[in-house]
Amino acid sequence: MIDRKVKQMIVIRKDLQMTKGKMIAQGSHASLGIILEMMNKKIENNGYSLILSVEKDSSLYNWLKGGVKKVCVYVSSEEELINIYNMAKEKKLPVIMIEDDGLTMFKGVKTKTCIAIGPAFEDDIDEITGNLKLL
Repeated sequence: MIDRKVKQMIVIRKDLQMTKGKMIAQGSHASLGIILEMMNKKIENNGYSLILSVEKDSSLYNWLKGGVKKVCVYVSSEEELINIYNMAKEKKLPVIMIEDDGLTMFKGVKTKTCIAIGPAFEDDIDEITGNLKLL
C-alpha cells in the first residue's frame, strides 16, 4: 500500500484585511474546531467531563502521530471561500467554516473568515486547494 501523507489546510480570506493577530486567531479556531469535530466524544454521567478519543489509523490519528502538518493559504473573497468549502464537503473531506461574531472587527457584522480542511490525505486536499497561494 502506498504511504499517503496527511495534512491540514487553512484557507483565510485576505480581502478582509484582518490584522495578523486576527488571522492567527481565526485560523486557530478553524484548526481546533475541525479536530474537535473529528474526535469521538463521550460526556460522563456527571455532565461536566468530556472524554475525547481518536480512532487508530484514522486520518486524524496519523496526522497527530506524524507531525501535525498545517498549510495556510488565502482567497480573495467570501465567494471563493464558500466555493472551496462546498468542494471539500462534496469530496466528503472534514471541513469547518469559521464565522466571526464581529465583536472586535467587522463592526458587529458576522463574517465568514476562514475554513480548515482536514486532516485528510494531501492529494485529496490538493485537488481543491492546489492552485491557492501561501499566506
